[in-house]
This record gives sequence, structure tokens and C-alpha cells, in this order.
Amino acid sequence: MSDDQLLQIQELIESANASLKTANALLRSMTGISDTDHERHMTRAGSMSTSGAVSGKVVEGSFDGQNMVDGSGNTYPVPANYASKSKLVEGDGMKLTITDEGKFIYKQIAPLKRRTTMGVLIQEDGQYKVLAEGKAFRVLLASVTFYRAEVGDQVTILLPEEGDAKWGAVEAVIPKHLAEASAHATVSRAADEDGELTPL
Repeated sequence: MSDDQLLQIQELIESANASLKTANALLRSMTGISDTDHERHMTRAGSMSTSGAVSGKVVEGSFDGQNMVDGSGNTYPVPANYASKSKLVEGDGMKLTITDEGKFIYKQIAPLKRRTTMGVLIQEDGQYKVLAEGKAFRVLLASVTFYRAEVGDQVTILLPEEGDAKWGAVEAVIPKHLAEASAHATVSRAADEDGELTPL
């Protein structure tokens, strides 16, 4: 199976997940149970203003870690490859142009201030997450496959500087064997002739 086929399958799965999220949102709206994360992204999307004349429909929204949510609560699946390469952070402002031909063009228009943290890649409930700061942040599968990361690798992720986030954007990966080799080298340098460790 080629990389293109794997990425296509991955995008189909993520699109199906986006459809499920939309169905869940509709169900929540019918039952009156609110989704605070979704409402937060709706509010941020509603505060953006559309500018410039383009051919086609323009929608502005907020990135929720996997999709773009507009001010009305509609969800638009963001291609995982674009989100990974652009290192989109949860809460980033985005613009979607739907051309007259039906093509979807996404653009990041209002990036949030970011902070960096490092953690360990884990797999939980069938999803990749980075365990950092005592919390498990979800990361896109496309980022994990792009960096060829494996469970146990050290991963640097980007998070919004302010507020809570459930998703992190992968910035870099230190493979487990390199991290272990670096730690071993540090311990070896710290040992004296008797094999005893000395304080650093």
C-alpha cells in the first residue's frame, strides 16, 4: 500500500469522525446538553470579520484541533496534512474559501500566541496523545506518521499560550533510542574512575 493510499484512508476516517462530531453536536442541541469546547470555538469564530472580495463563499472560524468551527456552530473538516504542516494550534483563526468549482481552500488568518512543551507519545483509546504537564494532549495521526514517531518517543508540541487545550500541534520528535542514548551518555560522563556517580 502506498503512502498516498494510506493518507487517503486516514483523511476518509477523519472526515467520518468530523461527520460523527457534527451529528453529536446536533444531538446535543436537541437534548439541551452543551459542549463548552465547541461553544468556545463558535464564539471565537463569531468575533472574526470577513474581509476582501473573492470568488466563492468565504467562511471564517476557529480551529478546534481537528476541524474548523464557524460562528454558527457548523463544522468543516480541515485536511490533516494541512493542519500538521501548518502546525495549527487549537483556537487559531481560519478562513475557508469554497470556490465556485467546489474546491475548499483553507488559510490560517489569526494565529494565537503559542507556548512549547515536551512530553512522551502514548496511545490511549486508539488515539495518539502526548503526555505532558500531567495531561494527555491529543495529536493528529498525520503528524505522528509524518515524523514517523513511535510510542515512547519524546515529542515537542505547541499549545495556546493562554487557556485550556485538548489538542497539541507536533513540532518535533526525539526518537526514544536517541533520548535513551543521550541520557546514558550523561550518566557515563558523570561517573568517576570508581564507577560512582558524582553530582553534576
